[in-house]
Amino acid sequence: MNTIAFPQKSAWESIIVRPVSDSGTLMSKVKSVLNEVQQKGDLAIQQYTQQFDGVHLPDFKVSELEIQEALNSLDNGLKKAIETAAANIRNFHSPQLKAESMIETMPGIQCWRKSVGIEKVGLYIPGGSAPLFSTILMLGIPASIAGCREVILCSPPDKSGKLHPAILFTAQLVGIRSIFKIGGVQAIGAMAYGTETVPAVYKIFGPGNQYVTAAKQLVQMDGVAIDMPAGPSEVCVMTDDTAIPAFVAADLLSQAEHGPDSQVLLVSTSEAIINQVNLELEKQLAELPRKEVAAKALSNSRVVLMNTMEEAIELVNAYAAEHLIIACNNAEAIAEKIVNAGSVFIGNYSPESVGDYASGTNHTLPTNAYARMYSGVSVDSFVKKITFQKLSREGLVSIANTVEKMAEAEGLTAHAKAVSIRTK
Repeated sequence: MNTIAFPQKSAWESIIVRPVSDSGTLMSKVKSVLNEVQQKGDLAIQQYTQQFDGVHLPDFKVSELEIQEALNSLDNGLKKAIETAAANIRNFHSPQLKAESMIETMPGIQCWRKSVGIEKVGLYIPGGSAPLFSTILMLGIPASIAGCREVILCSPPDKSGKLHPAILFTAQLVGIRSIFKIGGVQAIGAMAYGTETVPAVYKIFGPGNQYVTAAKQLVQMDGVAIDMPAGPSEVCVMTDDTAIPAFVAADLLSQAEHGPDSQVLLVSTSEAIINQVNLELEKQLAELPRKEVAAKALSNSRVVLMNTMEEAIELVNAYAAEHLIIACNNAEAIAEKIVNAGSVFIGNYSPESVGDYASGTNHTLPTNAYARMYSGVSVDSFVKKITFQKLSREGLVSIANTVEKMAEAEGLTAHAKAVSIRTK
């Protein structure tokens, strides 16, 4: 990790910048794949699955037999862990769907709002180097609570043409039965445009690499909604001299092992803690099965030594991390000053990995500084808010003059007439 000590504020922008790729070339490649899927449907899916995943799949919908085999083969201990996580996630998300009160804005004028589940949603679950079955819980449970009528799931197959048993177990646990062995850009295209086998959806959810992210952004231009423009995962850890170096190093590595394009940022007011964390990183990195991946991510990451905690907070808010861990004295008070973050983990005993899996909060979060204006996924992400109003004759009379004068001032005579024809 690259260390920067006491940077001037003019240098902050270069510190918080994320790794970037040639977006023009990337978008061109992705657009080409999406066009093929839109035009050729299942045939294009088969061709790209062969090209990118190295397997020929004449039928890429998961069968009931495959689901049953997965249920039988998965370790009971892992099943129990997934079920526990699912219960916590459901407990946290269920209260988010609340009936809203009717408001009488004036006598005889009643207004209210109702949450209605988006009818058709698609979930993308990465499955390359790490099958992220936990993401099914994070997306499938809120979709179920919201009342989405049709939920489909796409995930890339392995070299044998199968999905990891944990993906299939988790999908059936949250009630998803339409599962397709399709990955990458072609999966986003299939869900966006529909094929002979895959139904089109209204909104697409789920994380992915830069190609998947680009595909989601492109299909959004064609009228398909997406959860957020999320990219490679990231974590920021704030420390002072009360942090525990081994814990901090473990948190940084838990994020770095996601992929070589992941980014970690350590912001500290203690040089001694930074030095101890660096020693722990070397020690723990050597023990990781994915150490090559984590090492590459660390090479793109930074350590920043700040003069004061106030400056550290300001820098962290500017960075707008997907995950923010506050390993400091008075961590709760510091957390109150955070205005830009996807999810915040308070204190030495709140590792990010708990939120990734089982505490109950959602791990599908804004990256690449989008936490400045986006929230993480919640039940709200799967619903539309429809407003209603009902006026009595007396209510319309009481507001008629207001509406007529405003409509006439805007030159919209028919608007005014729609009121006056009722009141006269």
